[in-house]
Amino acid sequence: MTLMLVIGNKNYSSWSMRPWLALKASGIAFEERSIPLYTGAADKKRILDVTPSGKVPALIDGDVTVWDSLAIIEYLAERFPETGLWPANRADRARARSISAEMHSGFAALRSECGMNLHRPVRAKALSDNAQADIARIQEIWTDCRGRSAQAGPFLFGTFTAADAMYGPVVHRFRTYAIAVTPPVRAYMDAMMSFPAFQQWTEQGLAETGVIERLEAD
Repeated sequence: MTLMLVIGNKNYSSWSMRPWLALKASGIAFEERSIPLYTGAADKKRILDVTPSGKVPALIDGDVTVWDSLAIIEYLAERFPETGLWPANRADRARARSISAEMHSGFAALRSECGMNLHRPVRAKALSDNAQADIARIQEIWTDCRGRSAQAGPFLFGTFTAADAMYGPVVHRFRTYAIAVTPPVRAYMDAMMSFPAFQQWTEQGLAETGVIERLEAD
């Protein structure tokens, strides 16, 4: 039975992007079902019919439903161990899980002040000290990971892993809001933006015409 990934608008839904990238990068076959966000009670019910959380993404695998981006990625890593979604090395795997969990639970100021919106013209905006601290910490994470894995490939742990999927939307945020970054961070962003799965999501997101006014404030 083919997996089904239920997602929101590609233009806006950063949490949907994460497991989608993981699936695409791993070559795992799946069907995609998109439910527009914030469009009223009918679409909210469609999401609730899939997952009790009332939020996307959600992964359906037969009689198993998994919701939450990181939980979906962990499920995929267990279900398809041959894909190498987590690094093979135990120490790298521990670090990849740690920074993925940090992304999952942290950086609230950056997420709040720099929402994902692929259609937004690239321009800087004034950011709070908390958001600037988030940006500094993310650059520290990326620089440290790349310093350890530079010889193995252009991604955080050399080859593309779940950690890159978790930070994929941040690459868009840094680009869209014209965040000043260091050369190593720029090199990592360039590698991500040239990655076929990343490009496919971006192209499809830019092709969307739906507008969510509450996400267009800045």
